[in-house]
Amino acid sequence: MVSERLAAGAQIVGPVISAFWHDGEFGTGEEWQLLLKTTRARYPELEAHLLKHHPWRNPEVAAVPIVEGSASCLDWVTANTQPDQ
Repeated sequence: MVSERLAAGAQIVGPVISAFWHDGEFGTGEEWQLLLKTTRARYPELEAHLLKHHPWRNPEVAAVPIVEGSASCLDWVTANTQPDQ
């Protein structure tokens, strides 16, 4: 996703222990969390890519807005998610 400029950068965090409901049953499990940095404009394509390529039928995909950030960091995200580079 980063090489395709759907995201400017990625971080893989884990393993993490998750607690969840699935098919009506409570469960826990070891998972890895993927954090992707993108823009609002590129999010729909990023989400579509994730849903198409993820092995789970209903993976957890959630967008968390950046409400504040250093100008240079936000400029970096914008510059590195431009599709025509």
